[in-house]
This record gives sequence, structure tokens and C-alpha cells, in this order.
Amino acid sequence: MNNKVTQALFLFVLLLNGTALWAQQPGVRKSAQALLNDPVIKQAHIGICIYDPATEKYWYQYQADRYFTPASNTKIFTLFTGLQLLGDSLPAMRYLETDSVLYIKGTGDPSFQHPDFITQPAMQLLTQTDKRIVLLPAVNTNKRFGPGWGWSDYADYYQPELNEWPIYGNVARIKHHRDTISITPTEFSNPEHFSWQQNDTLEEALTDRDERSNRFSLQFAGKDAGPLLAEVPFITGGLEDIAKRLQDTLHKPVYVAAAEPRLNGTAFKTLYSQPVDTLFTPMMHRSDNFFAEQILMMCGAKQWDTISTARMIAYMQKDYLQFLPDTPKWVDGSGLSRYNLFTPRDFVSVLTKMRQQVPEARLWDIFPTGGKGTLRNYYQGQFVHAKTGTLNGCVALSGYLVTKKGKTLVFSVLVNNHVNNSSSVVRRAVEKFLTAVKDQY
Repeated sequence: MNNKVTQALFLFVLLLNGTALWAQQPGVRKSAQALLNDPVIKQAHIGICIYDPATEKYWYQYQADRYFTPASNTKIFTLFTGLQLLGDSLPAMRYLETDSVLYIKGTGDPSFQHPDFITQPAMQLLTQTDKRIVLLPAVNTNKRFGPGWGWSDYADYYQPELNEWPIYGNVARIKHHRDTISITPTEFSNPEHFSWQQNDTLEEALTDRDERSNRFSLQFAGKDAGPLLAEVPFITGGLEDIAKRLQDTLHKPVYVAAAEPRLNGTAFKTLYSQPVDTLFTPMMHRSDNFFAEQILMMCGAKQWDTISTARMIAYMQKDYLQFLPDTPKWVDGSGLSRYNLFTPRDFVSVLTKMRQQVPEARLWDIFPTGGKGTLRNYYQGQFVHAKTGTLNGCVALSGYLVTKKGKTLVFSVLVNNHVNNSSSVVRRAVEKFLTAVKDQY
């Protein structure tokens, strides 16, 4: 084959590819326009970005460089951080043993005595030792709540307090079934901490906690036999409170030291607890805010022996996220804060990078898909693997879309300032749009 024929074929293929790409875009644009004109979204602010990693081409962008409050889509960046820094397992605690003392300090691991995790390596070590257990303070610059969180949500299950040594997920679990009423941990089971009463005017049971104390309450209608399982965050307190909680759990003394002992340079060791995906997956599937926040805290503890979400975010932006097209305002791990501001193309960029680094099968397990997790009522064909996000007036969805012909696209749709009574109508509109994209290609 001579050079002229080869060049002609090359130009033909190039022209054909270009024509195919051009043919693809109008279909997406038409579906996107239908979304933008939908009455449930028309007066809201919306950003859309759809990217084809195979051709490295954007199929569609609408306000993709504008900043939006992403709600729980922030967890995508937290997942990326955990994948870069945590390795295979979660750091359960830092410890140092002498002839007679076991010194311990927290690393932020949320799995300790959490009912989701059967294996408890830290619990096993602490239970089996016959040495004096001394709890040391971790270097922790975080406050119990993240910046920009709603102060009035202190008793809501989705906003547990953050600290260096979580126990039981930092929530009290209130159970009511027929004549049985209980609360765990047992430190709250006395009348000073827990009260209940029948209230037949209620449609459903109510749980609450005093704003400034660990005093919990339950109200229920007499006809309501349960079962009820409610999670109410407790006030974690300081180092003395952590030590007391550990002591109650271990049924042995736990002492507190104000500072690390001088032991001639003897280094602390790290005990590991759970495989990382056992935390990443529930964080993404049920949008677990507590797990997300503690992931960034554990990353800091592992990286510098210092728990600092702000420092970790700054580190990630400087050393791992320089490829982003826009600089996000990123302040927490969960997305509870309205201070967070990201662009749709930032999400597309980090999702693309993640797919390059992580096997697709693993990603598909970690991300919710149709019929599962927060997508259990949407995308029944399981062609979307994505993270939802919801705050009042905010709906977000970012992730991966597998088209009818098997092409994987990366997308982000962020909606802010909608005024619908329910976010589900916005989710259905976005679902209709993405389903149309899937069916066309």
C-alpha cells in the first residue's frame, strides 16, 4: 500500500471518527435541553458535565465550570483521599508496650465496637493484656462538628460528633419492641440518662437528646409496638470521657496521661483493624457522614500522627489534586457543610483519575448502583454507578454511566436552589436525562 493510499485512509478514519463524535453530541444536547426545561428544575441552578474517557472528549457541558454546593458528592473526594493514603487496612490505634504498661492513643478509627464490624483487633488486644492501660491524648485539631454544619442537628443520626477514639459509632442506640425498651451503650441505661413515656397523639415514635447533656428520651404511641431502632448521637467529651467509656467496655481500669512518656526514642506501633473497603462501601452506599469524616481524620493520623481535616484537605489539594481544572473550596469529608463548593468538571476529573487507578470491578462494588444503597429506587437497569448528594435545595449525582452499547462515560449533575417540596422529583428528572443518554449510545 503506497503512502498516498495510507494517508487517504487515515484522513477517512479521522473524518469518520470526527463525524461520529459530532453525531453523538446533538443527542446528548437534546436530552440535556429537555432536563433544563423541566419545570422542577427550570428555576434552579444546574451544572452538567459528561465526559468520554476513551476519546478524552467532553460530550456535553453546561455550566460545568461553575461552583455548586455538592452535598454528599463531597464523599467522592474523601474516597479518593482514602484510596491514596490508607493502604489496605484502617489504623485502629497507636500503641507502645513496656514491661508493665500498654500506652494507647486514638487514630480516629470509627469501627471500634461499631455493630457493623464483627472483627475487633483493638478490643482483642486491650482485653487480653494484663498490663496497665494508659490512654494518651492524640494531636487532634478538629472540633466535634465540622465547619458550616447545622448546630440544631446535634441529635440527628446523620451527624455524630467527631473525635480521636470513636466508640459504638458515637451514637446511642434506642430500641423499642412491644414491652421491651433499651439503650446502648449501657452507661446511658439509668434513669438519669434515659427516660420514656407513652404519647398516644404521636403518629410515630420520637427520640431526642438534650442539647448540652447525654440525657435521652423516647416517646411512643401505645398502639406502636415497634420494632424501633433509633440512633442518637451522644456527647463524646474529652480524654477522661473516652477513658471511662473504654473502661466500661473492657471491664478493667483505663488510666489517662497528659502527655507521652519519654522512653528513649521507642517508637509507637500501629495496630490495624478492618479492610478499607468495608468502610468505603457503606460510606458510599448509605452516605455515611460519620465514616466519611473519620476517614480524613485517620489519613491525618497515619500521615503525620496528627488528626486535622483542614491540613489533610490542603495536603491533598497541593500534592494529589493538581490535575483538577478548578480549585474547589473543600472543608469537610461528608458534605454536610454548605461551605463546600465544587464544579461538575472537578467531579468528572477526580472520577476519571480514580477509574485509571482502581480496577473497575472494585469501583462498581464501592459505588451505589441501581436498586442499591441510596440508588435503591432509581436506575433499575444498574447502568449507573454513582454517588448521590442531598441537602435542602440541593441534589447531586456524580459517577459512571454505562451506555447501551457498553461505553463507560463519566458524569456529574449538580442542582442547587430548587424549591420543590421533595428532592425525588429532581432525582427523577435527572434519571430521565441519564437514561436517555444511556439508550442513545
